[in-house]
Amino acid sequence: MLTKSNIKEWFNRYKYAELASTSAALTTSLFSKIYNGLTTAYLITFAEYLAFYSVILFSSYKKLTQQNKLLNKKTYIKEVLSLTKNLILEFGYPAFLDFLVIRPFCMYWMPILCGNYFFGIILGKISADLCFYSFTIINYELIKRK
Repeated sequence: MLTKSNIKEWFNRYKYAELASTSAALTTSLFSKIYNGLTTAYLITFAEYLAFYSVILFSSYKKLTQQNKLLNKKTYIKEVLSLTKNLILEFGYPAFLDFLVIRPFCMYWMPILCGNYFFGIILGKISADLCFYSFTIINYELIKRK
């Protein structure tokens, strides 16, 4: 069920990673002056993923270690592996689909369809994010229930 608290939780979970990936996308879009549209679309996608998952991994690990510190516990490799498994379950197939098809498609075609490169990159990112988060949030909620 979609509630205000769910939206706030999802926003807080993904906001810094999304900020990093948006910055990476806009910065990488400058490569369009050097490379063709499709190459730039994949470069933008790669940069977004590197930024997004770096923040997600760092923040998830930091949260785990802080929780353990509050409980006066050490963080064991088993917990880190469990964290990694849950992140793979949460992002796995949405990331695969997004990386190979959806995001490059949106990053290539939206600037062409809009007629404005910068606005097209932003619109392409938003379009791709809507698809990506639709699947990711469903996975996140399923993992939380287990």
